Amino acid sequence: MRVAIITAGRFHILDLARELDACGHEVALYSLVPPWRTRSFGLPPHCNRWLGPYLAPVYALYQAARRTGAVSAANRLLYAAVDRVAANVVGACDVVIGMSQMSAASMQRLRQRFGARTVLERGSRHIVSQREILEGIPGQAPNAKPVADWSVRRELAEYEIADVITVPSKHVERSFTERGISSRKLFRNPYGVDLSMFPATATPAHGTPPTIITVGKWSLRKGCDVLVDAWRQLAGRGVRLLHVGALGDAPIPDDAGFEHRGAVEQRALTSCYAGAHIFALASREEGLALVQVQALASGLPVAATDFTGAEDLRECLEDPRAIAIAPANDVARLAAALETQLAYARSMSGVRDVLRSARDGLSWREYGRRYDAMLRELR
Repeated sequence: MRVAIITAGRFHILDLARELDACGHEVALYSLVPPWRTRSFGLPPHCNRWLGPYLAPVYALYQAARRTGAVSAANRLLYAAVDRVAANVVGACDVVIGMSQMSAASMQRLRQRFGARTVLERGSRHIVSQREILEGIPGQAPNAKPVADWSVRRELAEYEIADVITVPSKHVERSFTERGISSRKLFRNPYGVDLSMFPATATPAHGTPPTIITVGKWSLRKGCDVLVDAWRQLAGRGVRLLHVGALGDAPIPDDAGFEHRGAVEQRALTSCYAGAHIFALASREEGLALVQVQALASGLPVAATDFTGAEDLRECLEDPRAIAIAPANDVARLAAALETQLAYARSMSGVRDVLRSARDGLSWREYGRRYDAMLRELR
């Protein structure tokens, strides 16, 4: 099939383009990711359609707006421009796959011109559900508007236009069906991970203090405030909490036993995981957090909230005890999950192979194969 894929940035879409090409489709990725970058992620040159020459002035304005802090306005400008340009430059195709918020005009135009089937990529919950969750986070700035009105309008229009909406996890799928989107219109396909960078690791050296690691931006959206409160219930027992990633809007604790490290290259994360006993993620809203898969591949039991995609990952495992799930915002239940996983970690020895037979199923190759099967049915 002739498959056109539209996006501003790389996201998971570049991996999708590479895998659909490997499945034998004629793939064209229309994006602002330059050819030398797409090649570095394994995308064959014949798949790349760089939109940079069309959008250079707009991209310069986008960067300038972001530097002033006008992130929402910058995104609105860029996404609308990508959509308009793609609507006019994308060639004949059987299927168009577009990232949400930047695909309404292009999906409509390509359906009219070529009879293309339309697939919308949505990585997070239904936009209305997402806004409700993010606007209800305690402790954020009084005038914070995490999801702009223009975002909601564009997404709702795209939901109507799309033949299929792809989502990465069950909790995201439920957020759509709860708002009247038919399950027949939804395709749930958990993302893959390049597991070659995350081999199983040995248990930490004897005498290493029990260590919980969390990776990603230190933010209220990721529930870092909830994680700290849950960890404090265990800290009296000598349990450490290690954060690796950028700092965001959540307060940094000054408790003994807490350590912050800045963001590191993905390939360097394996050594961070190797020094920890369990992984934790307390996100209030996240479609499918791939850091959980990285941690599992490295051998760490996971304690996560129910809005992280952990439910889907647990179903893949031979031993579902490797993932403990707590409701988002529930400090007591998260603390209990942390305690359960620390006990699980104490029972481990030698090389920690948590994924076992699930490793291949969590690859980008399998993600692409599932997507390929969906497209052939859509045909």
